[in-house]
Amino acid sequence: MKKYSSKINKIRSFALSLIFIGFVVMYGGIFFKNNPWLVLIFMSLGVLCIFASTAVYVWIGLLSTKAIVIECPSCQKHTKMLGRVDMCMYCNEPLTLDPTLEGKDFDESYNKKVRT
Repeated sequence: MKKYSSKINKIRSFALSLIFIGFVVMYGGIFFKNNPWLVLIFMSLGVLCIFASTAVYVWIGLLSTKAIVIECPSCQKHTKMLGRVDMCMYCNEPLTLDPTLEGKDFDESYNKKVRT
């Protein structure tokens, strides 16, 4: 079974991985010390990854301010919810505010808009 986590935490983890990828790419430039153009390319790509991470953090921060804050029925902690279904940030309890989805198995496809 696939491990689920809250959407906000997934996006934050992606942004953090962009930072580490940027550092690794910049350190990759050390292997090409004799060729300044390659060093410049590696450093520039690393900085672009870090700038992209900053943009993702700003985006998820803005998205997080619009998220609905609810109290988890399982752990009684306040958590933010995006979409029709989401997971608790603390105990990974499936959450929904849609009465038609209560009692159904958790599936992230409920958040996708169905075009008819």
